[in-house]
Amino acid sequence: MKIKPGRLIRRWEVLVLSATLTACATNPVTGRRQLALVSESQEIQMGQQAAQEVRTSIGLVENPALQAYVQRIGAALAARSERPTLPWSFQVVDDATPNAFALPGGPIFVTRGLLALMDSEAELASVLGHEIGHVTARHSVSQISRAQLAQIGLVLGQVLVPQTQALGGVAESGVGLLFLKYGRDAERQADDLGFKYALTDGYDVREMADVFEALQRASADKQEQGRLPGWLATHPGEPERIQAVAERVAALTTPVPTRTGATEFLNSIDNLVYGENPRAGFFRGSTFYHPDLQFRIDFPQGWQTQNLPQAVVAGSPRQDGVMQLTLANGGAQAAAQQFLGQQGIQPLQTSRQNIQGLPAVVSYFQAQIQQGQIRGLAGFIEHAGRTYQVLSYAPAPSFGAYDQEFQRALGSFRRLTDPQILGMQPNRIDVVRLPQPMTLVEFNRRNPSVVPIEEIALLNQIENVGAQLPAGTLVKRVIGS
Repeated sequence: MKIKPGRLIRRWEVLVLSATLTACATNPVTGRRQLALVSESQEIQMGQQAAQEVRTSIGLVENPALQAYVQRIGAALAARSERPTLPWSFQVVDDATPNAFALPGGPIFVTRGLLALMDSEAELASVLGHEIGHVTARHSVSQISRAQLAQIGLVLGQVLVPQTQALGGVAESGVGLLFLKYGRDAERQADDLGFKYALTDGYDVREMADVFEALQRASADKQEQGRLPGWLATHPGEPERIQAVAERVAALTTPVPTRTGATEFLNSIDNLVYGENPRAGFFRGSTFYHPDLQFRIDFPQGWQTQNLPQAVVAGSPRQDGVMQLTLANGGAQAAAQQFLGQQGIQPLQTSRQNIQGLPAVVSYFQAQIQQGQIRGLAGFIEHAGRTYQVLSYAPAPSFGAYDQEFQRALGSFRRLTDPQILGMQPNRIDVVRLPQPMTLVEFNRRNPSVVPIEEIALLNQIENVGAQLPAGTLVKRVIGS
């Protein structure tokens, strides 16, 4: 029996609608029915797994007292939320970018870069409350469910209308990007919830606006550093949010609490690492140094470089050549065999070599990917009990133009022996109590920082550096090693 295309599409729509109707749950915040293809147990499991990946790939700040402090503040807020029984956790990740993010089911992270911009516990509570709101309102569950529903429709469409199969890969690859960020309505709702949770816990909720203003100033002054996207890159940062705080405060029928917890907060971040930590590796020009792992490598001049949590990468100006340095498992020979033994990888020429006195295995290879054939040079170098994989590749027609640059970069890997670089330490926040009234200009003259006064003003949320600060005020500065 032949079925007309129109009937096929309608039956597909019915099947998708059926999947939608049978996968709804009550939203804990609104009390309304919500699309939910993910159960709470699945939500928790996904969040726990992702949280472990965050801890492994980005790393946590090694400060038990600070971690316990943030956990205590967050847990108190979450206990008053609509989902108090979730396995909530609140931790500080070791990244210089001002950011905070929530994972499904309860794990919430804030970066040390965002803590550095804050001035009070009330500000911290408003940010943690915002992220709690994403979890209580199940925003990530909605995203995941919509993505799954889109995939259901995609699969059904491919089964019922075979002509769409050729487009399946393109459509599927875009599903994740389409639902990557929360919508503005979700962000507004999270702001509302964060305000409510902080207010319920007795904080001065007017401080919420100070966070937004500090983030906007940091973005305008381009002070954001680190390896994660900034908070304003994943949250709308328009003045509307600051205005919304004032409107919420004006709508209160009871006096605004005055609890800020400024002293407790500033004492908790005293001696916190500020900015990029050179112990985790850094670039000077095109040369990458890693004091802790004691190696250096020269990437091609003029290439765009980045030090990511689990890799150091470089891209050619024409964006058709890539280099990537990572750690590999086992010795050089075992790591080479594991890489070259992958399906789709074809070794072309493999040899044992000595690179700057270090044992290594080097191999040319080629591989077929969706975009075409690539050629590459893979080096596996043993140093100080670890094996480093230096992977360089380009489209096959372009590889010859980069071959010598790839070889020079690989051959530059060596032990780091410069005592000055080996001994480099990060900058840190130093909290000072003013012994008498003074301006920030006078404070900076008496207590010099390793960063400009404009940056000190930003860290202390001070707009007028000539304004008098009362005696006893706690002021942040940045000191070197």
